[in-house]
Amino acid sequence: MWVKLCCLLLYFLALFVLARVFEAVAWYESGFLATQLVDPVALSFRKLRTILECRGLGHSGLPEKKDVRELVEKSGDLMEGELYSALKEEEASESVSSTNFSGEMHFYELVEDTKDGIWLVQVIANDRSPLVGKVHWEKMVKKVSRFGIRTGTFNCSSDPRYCKRRGWLKSTLIMSVPQTSTSKGKVMLKEYSGRKIEVEHIFKWITAHAASRIKTIYNSEHLKEEWNKSDQYRVKIYLFANLDQPPAFFSALSVKFTGRVEFIFVNVENWDNKSYMAEIGIYKTPSYILRTPEGIYRYGNNTGEFISLRAMDSFLRSLQPEVNDLFVLSLVLVNLMAWMDLFITQGATIKRFVVLISTLGTYNSLLIISWLPVLGFLQLPYLDSFYEYSLKLFRYSNTTTLASWVRADWMFYSSHPALFLSTYLGHGLLIDYFEKKRRRNNNTDEVNANNLEWLSSLWDWYTSYLFHPIASFQHFPFDSDWDEDPDLFLERLAFPDLWLHPLIPTDYIKNLPMWRFQCLGTHSDEEMLETFPDSESDSDSENKELFSSDREVSEDDELNTFHRCSEGERRCGVETCSCASQYCHREPCERKARSYGSYSSAGDMEPDWSAWPSDMLHCTECVVCLENFAKGCLLMGLPCGHVFHQNCIVMWLAGGRHCCPVCRWASYKKKQPYIHPQPLSSEPPS
Repeated sequence: MWVKLCCLLLYFLALFVLARVFEAVAWYESGFLATQLVDPVALSFRKLRTILECRGLGHSGLPEKKDVRELVEKSGDLMEGELYSALKEEEASESVSSTNFSGEMHFYELVEDTKDGIWLVQVIANDRSPLVGKVHWEKMVKKVSRFGIRTGTFNCSSDPRYCKRRGWLKSTLIMSVPQTSTSKGKVMLKEYSGRKIEVEHIFKWITAHAASRIKTIYNSEHLKEEWNKSDQYRVKIYLFANLDQPPAFFSALSVKFTGRVEFIFVNVENWDNKSYMAEIGIYKTPSYILRTPEGIYRYGNNTGEFISLRAMDSFLRSLQPEVNDLFVLSLVLVNLMAWMDLFITQGATIKRFVVLISTLGTYNSLLIISWLPVLGFLQLPYLDSFYEYSLKLFRYSNTTTLASWVRADWMFYSSHPALFLSTYLGHGLLIDYFEKKRRRNNNTDEVNANNLEWLSSLWDWYTSYLFHPIASFQHFPFDSDWDEDPDLFLERLAFPDLWLHPLIPTDYIKNLPMWRFQCLGTHSDEEMLETFPDSESDSDSENKELFSSDREVSEDDELNTFHRCSEGERRCGVETCSCASQYCHREPCERKARSYGSYSSAGDMEPDWSAWPSDMLHCTECVVCLENFAKGCLLMGLPCGHVFHQNCIVMWLAGGRHCCPVCRWASYKKKQPYIHPQPLSSEPPS
């Protein structure tokens, strides 16, 4: 997961750098930046009208360019980025969908039960034509959709009883607006009563009703009272402008942020005394001022802060987010991180998609499960202070210049989804290339696996999972009460082949003790190094080969080993070595005599038992390969205390036999440490 998170952060950094490159290219080609102000005098009449339509100001009664230009200047400063976005939105010919209501319940769920939006619904009475024609209705839908106003059509023929109960006996237009200034308040329905059925007149009716919800200030005394008043709203945004009513985007945002942000319109058209405005730091109009407990913030001075619905919406969401906004953000980030698995996973194509589906399901399930307690904690009254401090942190961090760049990049990439997807795909292909190169350097075989091989291995794993019990996955050492139960051990010895082989990971092999076999003698360490110069490197190379090999020891060697073990049990006492002590401490053991005899003939040397771990049994022969331990060879011990060549026992365990070749004790379970008896003499047995 951390690898995918790092890849996602690297991708966001690449997007940030790419956006700066685009800005530099645009500045080099056109000579201006997105934050550069535009003089409305230099714009054409069509561009000025486009700006007014995007801001939501009516211009039907302004035939001259001078009047239109003045209205643009009164509504706010114009930047190059806003002009580019407005022209691009006008050129886009994509149609906006409108909802067709099927009946009363459908209308209630979408319109009357929606407390944070505005609806415009055309009601068509029985056997009547619609009030607004098809062409004008399409223009109206496209015009109001810029400000987040949703539209729909209700045909009374689908539910005539509901139309009679509502009094809709003729075709009309219905507007749904929240009635109160609290979040999730009641909704009121208003009917259009105008005589002129034109797009501009209907739009003025909509903006007038939406603006009536905004608190309006007409004199300095009222402004002073409102500025110094402390109420439930922690965040307030003021519009100081010389306009008859606020722009439509400002009114639409007041509905969208009901209960979170208070919108106040200060009409300075007929003000003679503006001294109090200078006292609070307002020196020019129009101005968009954000008032928070931390201070005053002037909207429009940083990157991407345009006078538009989309720009101000992203700005206010970052300052005063809802829980749903945070959930959607976390959902997007988690899924972007999960899709990185498609490129990180190497091997067959089917394997990539199987791993991707598994990762998507796991990550989304964990996200939903982790959000449930968070939602429960937020309902507690004791966390109000924590909630306020969290919002304070959001306000501090999101009023910085870096946050404005991030918001501008978000608006840019969200308006160009093809660019976003192509950069994500390119980033993923780069990750796939470097990951494939890294695994090839490590000689990983799964890079070249095809779909058929991977499906075959998946089927083998699935059938093994169904028909084999899952063993304990606890790493060695592991203390259990079953380790002290002799009945379980005797049952396993009595019926060894009737036990199903459990699925056990081989990670515990790395934790088994390893050391080198040394002897007591007159040879120095330098002579030992000269005698075995390449023993360590050879052993390490053999270890790598053995870990990667899946070959098994032949059945004849295994049966011979078990036969010697059973004979040893009859000759040796349980109190001494529990098994295989014919190779350890009992004098009648012929192999021990032969082993010590070989050492005596070589140089009269005795094994250095002080280098052995304290819980290992002393022996000089590996019962897997039936060879004596040579000086400097690498040994490995099992939890039961028996010792073998490291290469031999790794091959034994990697073959799926997770038990001791001598006593059949589980190689991943801890056993009580063995207490060594008195040291034996080096004389050969009689």
